[in-house]
Amino acid sequence: MKVSVIIPIRNEENFINKTLESIIKQNFDGDLEIIISDGLSNDGTLGIVKKFQKKYKNIKLVRNNAKIVSVGFNKALNSAVGDIIIRVDGHSTIEPNFIKNSIKILNKKNASCVGGPTKHYSNTFIGKNISIAQCSYFGAGGASFRTGVNKGKYVNTLAFGAYNRAEFLKVGAYDEELIRNQDEELNYRIVKNGGKIWIDPSIKSVYYVRNSILKLLSQYFYYGFYKVRVIQKIKSIFSFRHFAPAIFVLTLISFITIAIFQKIVWPIFFLGGIYLFVNITFSIYELVKHHAKSLVLLPIIYFIMHFSYGLGFLVGLVFFANKWRASSVMDNSF
Repeated sequence: MKVSVIIPIRNEENFINKTLESIIKQNFDGDLEIIISDGLSNDGTLGIVKKFQKKYKNIKLVRNNAKIVSVGFNKALNSAVGDIIIRVDGHSTIEPNFIKNSIKILNKKNASCVGGPTKHYSNTFIGKNISIAQCSYFGAGGASFRTGVNKGKYVNTLAFGAYNRAEFLKVGAYDEELIRNQDEELNYRIVKNGGKIWIDPSIKSVYYVRNSILKLLSQYFYYGFYKVRVIQKIKSIFSFRHFAPAIFVLTLISFITIAIFQKIVWPIFFLGGIYLFVNITFSIYELVKHHAKSLVLLPIIYFIMHFSYGLGFLVGLVFFANKWRASSVMDNSF
């Protein structure tokens, strides 16, 4: 069995060492190649990668001039020789049995793609609040790979998937127009073409979250922004949770407008009161659940995630307004 692990990265000097170590130390006896697709890193990332290359001959490095994950992944995929293709991010690690269990579950379930829950981690004050928020139901909206699973089940999408190579031959690779959410769009194509995606608790990984509120705001803005384009391409909606933040932000903007021009302020307080109550309730639940007194920023983190995602979605509706009848998927063959 040949396995290709593809790592699209840019400026990951703080994490790439951990990422590569976790892949190299896998309990896996087959042929393993690691392909790093670098988006013109200008920090110390390449120096670290080259040190690993001197020690391990199965590590390849390709240049991604576009600096975009989807382009970098596809470029690496073009040179991959594995029967199984696994995507891993440069700010994450995989557990020792990740590859072994992925292959086992792929064969057992006859699935197109398998993956597992991703533990979000940070050792900083802000990062801990972000990691808890991203894995909670109020923050993640019930996404299984974020909130976790106790037993395996079929899902619509997941992170760090292990794919049968045949699936890319069948449905194509990543859509290179998508800066974010490209894995979700790919997974939809797989499901639409009769494939199955299975999430299993035995396939474990760790994702190192952003430790900056500004970076979090940008991250979720673009999640919402490109969610619009994904919906246009797949011509379907997975869940109402994708619309909830946008409805919240649109309602908030409407009430603020009414307050400014009509001098009626009670709708703002009404909406704000409901949101604050729900926000605080979930924040207290997570605080008790994790026995963490340091989660004082959780209500603010929740608001930033919801507001930035919702605002990004609304901006995306305007920006992509003329693309509702456009071709669903770009040429993404490999």
